[in-house]
Amino acid sequence: MVNGLVLLIQVGLLALLVLLALRMVTLVRSEPMAAGHQEFWSGKGQATGHDLSSGTSEWPVAVRKPVVETPSDRAQIITRLHILIGLQERDCRVNGLDLTTAPEAVKAYTAAWLYGAGCALSDKTLRHSETLAVIVAQITSRKTGIRKPEALQTISTLTADKTHLACFRAGLEGAEFWQYNHYVPPTSSLYEAITDNAFI
Repeated sequence: MVNGLVLLIQVGLLALLVLLALRMVTLVRSEPMAAGHQEFWSGKGQATGHDLSSGTSEWPVAVRKPVVETPSDRAQIITRLHILIGLQERDCRVNGLDLTTAPEAVKAYTAAWLYGAGCALSDKTLRHSETLAVIVAQITSRKTGIRKPEALQTISTLTADKTHLACFRAGLEGAEFWQYNHYVPPTSSLYEAITDNAFI
């Protein structure tokens, strides 16, 4: 009796595995290609989509490119910058740096970093504009306590100070990475930009 039950369960599991394999094959063959151009595998290397007519391959492979939405309006860029600076503020706090009680130079570094992030997250029409500078100054003022005119001064004289420029670059790289991967690498984080360029 027990042997019969075990045999029945084994046959059922085998049938389910066969059904699963068949379903996977039908899904792979019927699934539309993802966004991006197609590449075809010929067994020797990769061929592009225009090699389809040569008939060298039956296995299309979609090359996936991340779809990045560029924020077109003010609300989207403000939201993204608030999220990003909130994450960076938390990272600084975990590492023992409180931005609200930090020296004014550190607050200026934060403004430069956030301006770089804003340039990375905004579309071309908003990049390096007065509007973006004002948005960054307002957010930096709320998060660190720096006065808006001082933040705007830091942004407008960014290239005059190599420390501010290094923070700007770190913010630019960190935000570009965050846009695709939803986290900022430690080498481009606000905390690293501040500690690499200032004695705190």
